[in-house]
Amino acid sequence: MESEYIARKTKLIEYVRLHRISLIQDIEKLSEQMEELDPNSKEFADLDFAYNWTNGQESATAHLLSVIEEML
Repeated sequence: MESEYIARKTKLIEYVRLHRISLIQDIEKLSEQMEELDPNSKEFADLDFAYNWTNGQESATAHLLSVIEEML
């Protein structure tokens, strides 16, 4: 039973780590796309919203990951 708990715990931590990496990659891609645009354009504003939204997700994921790692 304990080995199953450890396996699930490990999978959860690894999943959250991979999810965070994916978010970081998304942030980098959005940033690159924004660099090519006029800061006054609607497309830039839309990407800026997505960039900030994704940054918030990454920040929350990083926090949850640290809590999970401490608790488990």
